Amino acid sequence: MLFYLLHPLSALSGFFNLFRYITFRASMAALTAFAVSLIFGPAIIRKLRDMQIVQHIRDKKESDHLHALHKDKQGTPTMGGIFVLLAVTIATGLWADLSNPNIWLALFGTLWLGVTGFMDDYLKIVRKCSRGLTASAKFTSQIILGLILGVILFNDPNLGARLDIPFLKDVSLHLGALYILFVIFVITGSSNAVNLTDGLDGLAIGCVVMAAIAFSLLSYVTGNIKISSYLLIPYIKGAGELTVFCASIVGAGLGFLWFNCFPAAVFMGDVGALALGGALGIVALLIKKELLLVFVGGIFVAEALSVILQVASFKSTGKRIFKIAPLHHHFQFLGWSENKVIVRFWIVASLLVLLTLVTLKVR
Repeated sequence: MLFYLLHPLSALSGFFNLFRYITFRASMAALTAFAVSLIFGPAIIRKLRDMQIVQHIRDKKESDHLHALHKDKQGTPTMGGIFVLLAVTIATGLWADLSNPNIWLALFGTLWLGVTGFMDDYLKIVRKCSRGLTASAKFTSQIILGLILGVILFNDPNLGARLDIPFLKDVSLHLGALYILFVIFVITGSSNAVNLTDGLDGLAIGCVVMAAIAFSLLSYVTGNIKISSYLLIPYIKGAGELTVFCASIVGAGLGFLWFNCFPAAVFMGDVGALALGGALGIVALLIKKELLLVFVGGIFVAEALSVILQVASFKSTGKRIFKIAPLHHHFQFLGWSENKVIVRFWIVASLLVLLTLVTLKVR
């Protein structure tokens, strides 16, 4: 919005030329999202507490130890992802070029999954329906979104059905109509993986911020014809504007972490986790860096795999690979303190971001 209001004023003053630059607008979007989170966060947290939208730690026989580790979290407000999405939406709306279809696709997909997560949280916490949305209902929502985005991307002449291979110059797989199924897989996988990671104070949002920083840089170089040519990366027209969207996630995530760091004053809930995970997947699809999502979101991949392997092993052999899944709880059961698990996972996430950025030169 501000891009349209203020950039035309560059004819009167060179200062307003700043609004032409993606780097300036991305920086301002991050700062705006952070400010919105800090301004609205306390009021939303108070409202959630007043409405008794709080975390309930269930005492289950099969996880007595887990209950003991987390019983102090009982009564902490949840569904704080609402103000994360508010901050992302406001900052992106203010600073992005809204004529760019990538921005609308990213916002549409993020808010779609946010609504799905909101319904799940609402049913579990407000309506006291312990299961919330059924697994089939969640997957159906994610699959429908993936189908919509898949068809759009498949028919986009700038994107098509190709799958670019990291580390290799000008090497792509052309998936044809199977690309639509691949999009569904990416959306479903990324949103659920972040949701599974959201189990310790600040863990998921910290990793999301690091991944969003990586995708900010990847979006910028992919949408810059000179830099992409220098790095031998396929150029995608308009992809650079997603830098503003990713920067909004960074700012909103840091703002949420202000309240979510140990000991957390608020939890994100599915409304935030599903949406932010999906947002990362959508950006990866729009800039054709889908396979790099495995590196950028390595923590999320490990968390999801730990659950898949645990379930598969127990059903097939009756034995567990991990003491408990997802993976962060396994390390708690090994005796690591919650803070130690969180910080060490953040360290790994930051190293994976660096590894991802290295791939830009390995071609």
